[in-house]
Amino acid sequence: MAGDDPHIHVEAKVVQGSAAVRNVMASTFGLASDAPSGVTAGCGLEVPYAMTSPHPEKVTCLACREYAHQEHLRLAEQVERLGNMPGSAISATQTRQAADWHRALAERFTDTKR
Repeated sequence: MAGDDPHIHVEAKVVQGSAAVRNVMASTFGLASDAPSGVTAGCGLEVPYAMTSPHPEKVTCLACREYAHQEHLRLAEQVERLGNMPGSAISATQTRQAADWHRALAERFTDTKR
């Protein structure tokens, strides 16, 4: 791991939200797993988990910001494609809202003025 890297990164699995998954497991089943000590960042580096954030305003690694931007745009397209399929469990409105949310989040990752 890069111990001297001062940047805040984004986890490579940014759209899968592993912290959110751990929180759901803990609140639903009372199971609390340990956070990983190190993760692969969007830029490809192995970094301490504590040096990552899913929040655009906190991510300082430019390569990670671009990675997260692309991942959220990709997920927005995937949500729209799957949500508009016949027999989808979510409505067109819900699909559009989810895709719009991911596009807005992707846009926040391109805003480097923060």
